[in-house]
Amino acid sequence: MSFSWTRVRAIAVKELRDYRRNRFVIGTMTVLPLLFIILPLIQVFHTYAHVHSSNLNLHVGASMLYMLVIPAFMPSTLSAYSVVGEREQGTLEPVLITPIRREELLIAKALAAFVPTLGIAYLVFGIFLAAAAFFANPVIASAIFSGTHVLLQLLFTPLLAGWGIWVGIAVSARSTDVRSAQQLSVLGTLPLLAILALISLNVIAVSAGLAVGLAAVLLAIDLLAWRAVAAMFDRERLITGRSA
Repeated sequence: MSFSWTRVRAIAVKELRDYRRNRFVIGTMTVLPLLFIILPLIQVFHTYAHVHSSNLNLHVGASMLYMLVIPAFMPSTLSAYSVVGEREQGTLEPVLITPIRREELLIAKALAAFVPTLGIAYLVFGIFLAAAAFFANPVIASAIFSGTHVLLQLLFTPLLAGWGIWVGIAVSARSTDVRSAQQLSVLGTLPLLAILALISLNVIAVSAGLAVGLAAVLLAIDLLAWRAVAAMFDRERLITGRSA
């Protein structure tokens, strides 16, 4: 049976419909972006232009770091629901007995978490940049748009989301409880987020070339994670929740 994007789209649409019926998911997709656009804007608007340049970069980096939390935590929370949530609701078995390939199912579930996360993360980032450009002190706005701050956000938002998704699906496939799956998935994103925090706060100095190189490494890690998750995906074990 050949790979079919039609089946992928059908499963992805089903996943998005399930999200709309889940209050916790809707809350996560609403509250998290609002929280992490308000906090950095408050921080930027209360940072004064006469602050020393090193401290100014620290403030700017901390503000930008808030927005990387969205692609780190949101997809891991959504994808953690993808398997164990369906098992709890009794909708997993009907999906798995359909003529759908393992790769199609995985990509569909990943896209259902990736697309809204990417849209929300870039929307929040765009609002932040527009607010900084029009309303922040010019010195602060210049610090935001100079250096690698914007490049880091553009590069690492989708890659961090990809890592969170594969970690979330892997944990979800091995879990029997949605809440514990979501907590473990979030923990799985913390190591990468910690590294990005060191970069954003200028603890690790990163040039544009090094940022692109790190992004390439993270892309390779995401691809390896996808292969690892695909290898552990077993239909019988997913239905029963036990090792095959």
